[in-house]
Amino acid sequence: MTSAEPLVRVTTADAVTTLTLDSPHNRNALSSRLMSELHAGLAVAAANQDVRAVVLTHTGKVFCAGADLSEATGADPTVGPRGLVELQKAIVDCTKPVIAVVDGHARAGGLGLIGAADLAVAGPAATFAFTEVRLGLAPAVISLPLRPKLEPRAASRYYLTGEVFDAAEAARIGLITQAAGSTEDTGVVLKGLLDALRQGSPQGLAESKRLANAEVVRSFQRDADELVQLSALLFGSAEAQEGMRAFLEKRPAAWVR
Repeated sequence: MTSAEPLVRVTTADAVTTLTLDSPHNRNALSSRLMSELHAGLAVAAANQDVRAVVLTHTGKVFCAGADLSEATGADPTVGPRGLVELQKAIVDCTKPVIAVVDGHARAGGLGLIGAADLAVAGPAATFAFTEVRLGLAPAVISLPLRPKLEPRAASRYYLTGEVFDAAEAARIGLITQAAGSTEDTGVVLKGLLDALRQGSPQGLAESKRLANAEVVRSFQRDADELVQLSALLFGSAEAQEGMRAFLEKRPAAWVR
């Protein structure tokens, strides 16, 4: 991949804008460039009066690996968390319904994108995990769209254990809308949702989305600043620095027993 090639590919057809995460060299991690391109793609969809829905999907075996750890430190530790808050809120605020289509691994911040989407469909290759706890971190800013949607006991379990779970479990706990049994079924489910959304009026879709997201919007208004500060504090800690080094070096962290 050259620097000129986009990390997010944007296409529009049949009243649907598709945003495809296409940064396989770093597992579609949330680099500043990828997030900027995703913002731009959402703006393209929002400005097109003929578009009724946005599909957020991916190339390769990973939907999104979460934060780009190579950018996790800097002069201002709030930049990364604030950027993810703004990206999640852009998905929530987009006047078009956003459908996440996942058929690969989703980790950490990638789950925040899924949580911010209005609908989410996952195929048989999809797996999910809140891996922050194993890096000395916590799922801080991604909780803004997720806590209003997740079953509380499941949130406790998966936040604390970092366990990997599949699409069926993701549907059970409210992370996704529907699990599909095969790649073909994923396409069938997506087509059904898009066919239904194409019947909606622009005003009807926008206002219905606003009503459905009321609790999520309140979560951002109430907790965003606090969780950005928490995330920055954790990323800058010695414990998280050890956790991220251990991950990049593919070794157990110092605290593992």
